Amino acid sequence: MLSEAEYEKQYPDGASKKSKEFGKVFVCRRACNPRTATYSDEFVWEDLYRGRDTDIFAIGDYVRRNTKATRKALANVPNGNGTKRRRMGGKGGSDSDDERDLDWDKALSESDDDKDAEKYDDGGEGEYDRVPRTPSRRKRQRAVAAAGTPMRRTPAKFTTPTHKRIAIKKPLLFTPLGTRTLSPATHLSTPYALARHRLHVSTLPASLPCREEEFSEVYTHLSAAITEGTGSCIYISGTPGTGKTATVREVVSQLQALVAAEEFDDFTFVEINGMKVTDPHQSYSLLWEAIKSERVSPSQALGLLEAEFSTPSPRRVPCVVLMDELDQLVTRGQGVMYNFFNWPGGRYSRLIVLAVANTMDLPERTLSNKISSRLGLTRITFPGYTHSQLQTIIASRLEGVPGNIVDADAIQFASRKVAAVSGDARRALDICRRAVEIVEYSHSANANAPGTPSRREPAAGGRVTIPIIKKAIQESTSSPLQTFLKLLPCASKVFLAALLTRVRRSGVAENLLADVYGEAERMAALADEGVREVVAGGARRAGLAAAVAALVDAGVVSVEGRRGERGGRVRCLVGEEEVKMGLDALSTVLCFAYGTC
Repeated sequence: MLSEAEYEKQYPDGASKKSKEFGKVFVCRRACNPRTATYSDEFVWEDLYRGRDTDIFAIGDYVRRNTKATRKALANVPNGNGTKRRRMGGKGGSDSDDERDLDWDKALSESDDDKDAEKYDDGGEGEYDRVPRTPSRRKRQRAVAAAGTPMRRTPAKFTTPTHKRIAIKKPLLFTPLGTRTLSPATHLSTPYALARHRLHVSTLPASLPCREEEFSEVYTHLSAAITEGTGSCIYISGTPGTGKTATVREVVSQLQALVAAEEFDDFTFVEINGMKVTDPHQSYSLLWEAIKSERVSPSQALGLLEAEFSTPSPRRVPCVVLMDELDQLVTRGQGVMYNFFNWPGGRYSRLIVLAVANTMDLPERTLSNKISSRLGLTRITFPGYTHSQLQTIIASRLEGVPGNIVDADAIQFASRKVAAVSGDARRALDICRRAVEIVEYSHSANANAPGTPSRREPAAGGRVTIPIIKKAIQESTSSPLQTFLKLLPCASKVFLAALLTRVRRSGVAENLLADVYGEAERMAALADEGVREVVAGGARRAGLAAAVAALVDAGVVSVEGRRGERGGRVRCLVGEEEVKMGLDALSTVLCFAYGTC
């Protein structure tokens, strides 16, 4: 490695091809950062390197210090059209630096113009002209151009090196609709409304508690891959509701803040959710649109991405891809997974893939060996939240809510219930939010008029307690069908119990309506007085027939070929377990339903 002056001194005629030094001697004038295309000022190589005693790390520090990436634009510098360039942001920088950068850009543009002129000297035809022309037409156009008529060279379509046409889609245009703005003074005027808003899963908290270790691990791997300019695959797994996607988004937002402050290299971020795309192959189009801001079809985007990631480019910006719901992007041939995990291994790709899935062994259980091997060994597992962590998360959401409307014991009870099942933070937040809604609705009738100062404080006794949490958990675990069956009148429950008993005795799912009535009468003879009053007597039998009609309208049972009050065949349309769980309130009827009486 020599400076330009030393090279001319030692090799005035250049290094001969037959000499041993040919291809091994280089001239060094500037330091360069190829990823950001930034260069240092010219220096003399012998002033930096003085033999074996030179500190190599000092040279590395010099290169990093003088090739620091900058995103500032020039300010108050006239362009060729008489306008001035605007500085996008930041402070610092001298006029001499701007002038030097302007001269450097001007020199580059002039050299490029000279190369273009030499390249297209034979007729002015460029590589990207789309219309083939004969030599005679070229001569005519050359003559027209010499006469002073400007040539219009506007390519209609782009072509790949294989001359395949690529149709660039127009950007999506959305018609702005009239929207209304909700003022926080009215929308969040009560403590209950503020608590419901903060407990909603879509509300972004200021920080993510109880995920510091996972955040640090994702941040370390991602920042190192972006700084080194290499491709990488990171597999993140965990049960639903453990903060995987939220943690990755928080890491990306932190890095983007550093990029805006010019303390980190720029990168491109794109999120691909498997639940939001109709076809897994649309991932190619989304990735190409994020890189080049062009909308193309998935097949065309695949070819363009292959060429992009296999071609060296010193100014390529690293691209971070978040592939959420990875199991939904698996195709029959697994081509999408193979491409996305194979591209980061390329030499020039600078593609970083963050794959998020709900199962830890998805690569080994679903994907083939050639795909799981390309996924790499960088795997981060998010365990389910413990009850103490869930309690911390809910308490952090309720900080600042006036009135202390949620008891600490209620928060602890909800946290322990959820942690014992799944450790899903979203489920815990939904239960607490539903409990707040129950308390709010129960006290809405006693609330004062809107706008009065007394509305700012909760009513006496309007607090979320453990019984309210139990009620919210019961609502979240029970199905609407079970709730409907539990609220049925006694006559409907008696008929369903008689139908289950008849099905068990006959062994067929469809029975005569008269047989079911007879089963109900036998049950009434052995049951308590409440059930006997429902079935005995003509008026009671008419009420039982009305209950059958109501069940038919609700879709619980079906009656075919009905003739009169006792004719026709009846069939239960819901599961036996659902009916049993809905008949818990009637112990005697439930005894007959199980066939134990």
